[in-house]
Amino acid sequence: MNRIEQIESFLKDSPNDNFLLHALALEYIKAGEDQQAENCFRKNLDNNIGYIATYYHLGKLLERKGLTQEAIGIYEQGMEQAKQAGDQHAFSELRSVYDELVY
Repeated sequence: MNRIEQIESFLKDSPNDNFLLHALALEYIKAGEDQQAENCFRKNLDNNIGYIATYYHLGKLLERKGLTQEAIGIYEQGMEQAKQAGDQHAFSELRSVYDELVY
């Protein structure tokens, strides 16, 4: 059983587990399945807009797809969530990738 299959089996018991969905998305990226990864990232944000790690990785995925404006929007949303959570480290990381695209 590969990592994707393992995580999918765990998700059967906890289909909206943010950590598992995020991990599955990262495994899909490693496997070159960007659309599957994007679907997981978006489901994660639909379930919990405060799951801050997803914003960075979804933004990077969108950048790779050439969807710069959409990536900028995701980074902006992530920065707002990081600010609300008081997570300065995540805010700084998101701000850095945002600045690279905007300036």
